[in-house]
Amino acid sequence: MKRNFRISVIAAFLIIAPMLLLAQVPPHPNGGNAPESGNGPVGGGAPVGSGLAILITLSATYGILKLYQMNKAAPITE
Repeated sequence: MKRNFRISVIAAFLIIAPMLLLAQVPPHPNGGNAPESGNGPVGGGAPVGSGLAILITLSATYGILKLYQMNKAAPITE
């Protein structure tokens, strides 16, 4: 009986607690200044294309390496 009461209290706390907790609003990316004030966006305007090309190249190299190791371990004989 005492165990069930403890579980009920913990479950009620876990259900009600998220409703009572409030998050803060994130700060403005430019600190409240106009976009042309010299402050850049939060991400810094970094290009995504170069990183994507590197990621694809590395994953293709990894896949080829795994295929090579798999064929080396168990060669196909005809």
